[in-house]
Amino acid sequence: MNILFEEEGSFKAASVMADNNTTLQVELPTGKRCKVKAANVLLQFETPRASDLLAAAESEAAAIDAAFLWENCLDGEFGFMELAQDYVGHVPSAIEATSILLCLQSSPVHFHRKGKGRFRRAPPEILQAALAGLEKKRQQQEQIDRMTGELVAGQLPPELSSLLPQLLYKPDRNRPEVKAFEAACGNTGLSAARLLMRCGGLSSAHDYHLGRFLFEYFPQGTGFADIPADVPAGVAEDLPVAPVAAFSIDDAHTTEIDDAFSVVPRAGGGWRIGIHIAAPALGFQPQDALGALARQRLSTVYMPGRKITMLPEAVVDGYTLAAGRTCPAVSVYLDIGSDFTLQARESCVERVPVVANLRHHEIEPLFNEHTLAGTLPELPFRDELKLLWEFAHVLEAGRGKAGQAQNQNDYNFTVDWTQAGSGDDGIEGTESTEPGWVCIEQRQRGSPLDKLVSELMIVANSGWARDLADAAVPALYRAQTSGKVRMTTVAAPHEGLGVDCYVWLTSPLRRYADLLNQWQLIAWLQDESPPFSAKSTEFLSALRDFELTYAAYGEFQRGMERYWCLRWMQQEGLADLVLEARVIRDELVRLERLPLVLRLTGLPALVTGCRVRVGIERVELIENEARATFLGVIEEMPASDPAVVALGEGQSAG
Repeated sequence: MNILFEEEGSFKAASVMADNNTTLQVELPTGKRCKVKAANVLLQFETPRASDLLAAAESEAAAIDAAFLWENCLDGEFGFMELAQDYVGHVPSAIEATSILLCLQSSPVHFHRKGKGRFRRAPPEILQAALAGLEKKRQQQEQIDRMTGELVAGQLPPELSSLLPQLLYKPDRNRPEVKAFEAACGNTGLSAARLLMRCGGLSSAHDYHLGRFLFEYFPQGTGFADIPADVPAGVAEDLPVAPVAAFSIDDAHTTEIDDAFSVVPRAGGGWRIGIHIAAPALGFQPQDALGALARQRLSTVYMPGRKITMLPEAVVDGYTLAAGRTCPAVSVYLDIGSDFTLQARESCVERVPVVANLRHHEIEPLFNEHTLAGTLPELPFRDELKLLWEFAHVLEAGRGKAGQAQNQNDYNFTVDWTQAGSGDDGIEGTESTEPGWVCIEQRQRGSPLDKLVSELMIVANSGWARDLADAAVPALYRAQTSGKVRMTTVAAPHEGLGVDCYVWLTSPLRRYADLLNQWQLIAWLQDESPPFSAKSTEFLSALRDFELTYAAYGEFQRGMERYWCLRWMQQEGLADLVLEARVIRDELVRLERLPLVLRLTGLPALVTGCRVRVGIERVELIENEARATFLGVIEEMPASDPAVVALGEGQSAG
């Protein structure tokens, strides 16, 4: 005797070895033996063989019309044997009965299961709704198949045109468009970005990387809403005008000029050195529209060739320390003797006449280590610059940082957007035309101008940090202990700079932390209540949000600099390009010509700092990676060499 039984939702046929009334010992067609509860047995039969039943029944079930069964069965509950007898018109064979059972089981739209082998036909209204749902799914699948086919063929379906950012950066996998897109990615073996590039939905790898950042941090776009952007009339008219002629020092592309300097000889000998910081905090408050906008953006975003400013251009223009204007500023004056000893210090809010905006590329050829070692040529503010440079050495020594060599380079990126380059990275079917032509220039970090500016910023920020801490005015401090720089609401040492406390206050046009601290500082200088209290939600959340956002902006900037380094390699020609690098560890090397760390295939075990030659097989702009190979050793260096020490990840002391 053979039986048909149900086990874990599936039907099985077996030969009975022993019948123990409540259980049966059976042997499956596979030869496996098991016990089956009698209650789970649906059918007993002699023929066909247990191994043949289900295959024969499935063949017959495929020819049965479930809709016909539904129309001709009773409304009440019924067993499959009853329906099988009505369907065939006689006592059904095992195959006939099983075929009906399989049809009922596989048609949940038409028949609702009520127990083992028992069913009830679906009510008409429920059936119609279910059939409509099936038809919708069928049509949707046809749509998915069509879109998938178009994508595989290199065509962009019109339904996807408005969903491109979501497809790339945050796909909703419940949407048919996303299902089609991901199916096409699987069929072609291409990533989402490469498939869209092949179909014309993505113009360049540059747009891919920039788009990801904008999608997350600027979903409403980078433009500014219609908010008052002009400097309020009379914002600084009541402020005294400083008796100085201030000048700034910035690179050629800086428009947010936050800081300027002045030098005035003192009657009794020595000098009065002024450090002047643009004062946008005078024009609007945290609760104003501009304040809310700055709170939302938190910082200017920098990348090679572009930037997204924290404040509208008109606001920046209104407060930047532009030459030829008398600008509202927060100033700190340092009275020093002829031996550069600090004799007095004073802070105030005032208007500062700015007479010049000096630029690095114009001044550095004339004001550098070589010219300072000899006779300085004529240049704007020559004597003032030399004095400030000498004072910077004194300040550096006072922090305990004198004599520290700067063995790292800075890199200036200039992008000519009127030109374009090929984005061919050696992967078939994804060549693109990348925007822009990049020039990357090296300059030694720690030049006299660098030292001059950085030391004056440090003395201003650390002095104001001590002022705010002593006055118990809440501020966002920068602290560094155990190597990690962090934001904090408590004044704490900054070990990297060698100062007992530190704030960011010298870039209020570009960073919200500086702007917030400027609101607090101005309130203290003018004997007013500061807008932020130490325990307020707005104050604490500003610290948290700024730190996270500023780090994210910095990571994006480094990613875009990496992209432009790869573009530079393409411009130079990969086939003939040989670069020099220093070994960091394992297979990692740091290029000397570019600010880029690469994994070097085939690099032998070499000491850190060893100089090697590197070849570039190909670049992959979408992945932002380069495939580099080891070409040979240039020279080995002892681990004590300063250049080797500088290979470690530099700690930002800002």
